[in-house]
Amino acid sequence: MEHHLPCNPSDIARYVFCPGDQKRARKIAKQFNDCQLVLENRGYVVLSGYYQDTFMTAIGTGMGGPAVAIALEELAHMGADTFLRVGSCGVFQDFQKPGDIIISNGTVRFGGTANAYLSLEYPAVPDFSMTRALVEAAEKHGITPTIGLGISSDAFYAPGDSNIRELWTKIGLVYIEMETDTLFTVGTYRRWRTAALFTSDGTATEIKPAWGDAAYHRGEDATVQIALGGMLQIAQSDEANK
Repeated sequence: MEHHLPCNPSDIARYVFCPGDQKRARKIAKQFNDCQLVLENRGYVVLSGYYQDTFMTAIGTGMGGPAVAIALEELAHMGADTFLRVGSCGVFQDFQKPGDIIISNGTVRFGGTANAYLSLEYPAVPDFSMTRALVEAAEKHGITPTIGLGISSDAFYAPGDSNIRELWTKIGLVYIEMETDTLFTVGTYRRWRTAALFTSDGTATEIKPAWGDAAYHRGEDATVQIALGGMLQIAQSDEANK
């Protein structure tokens, strides 16, 4: 049994959705057939079931790199090797608004957990095949996502540096959140497949404005459908290539 996720390995799928929000994990799992609650422990919630005949798992990890790293390591001990973060994020660019869909193609490493795996010279990047599957799934839903680089930081309320934020905006970063640098870097180190997509919860100047709440929830629903479609495409490709 694992220290934090004492699950039966037979209850854990190869294909795992890993949002931070436990409510979003449950929202994903509502799309599963024969869904079962596998575990609630130490701030984690784990649910597994079948999406169009493919066994999948959703875990709400909570916030931050340490919790994500623990979840990935222990789930991988039980057979998982494909991890998709379905998150929310802040944004930098004037054209971005609540509810926008963002697919990551890399993350600036401002968190700490990933540094215990690989030094900062190693980029935090997702698996290309998974990223492409997400883009194709979005297109099938008639959604044109923003695809770009972002930044992960451990400290949500840290004092801001206006100069560095101006630089991040100038170079075109499109999201900020707290987990993806860990997800991608640990995935690289362990040779697991990882990818991430987000719903914007604000604008470049406002965090979670009340006027954007409805749009955010529509975007969140869309990210869940895109994530399910992208993961299914990866699973079907794996089956075809056996």
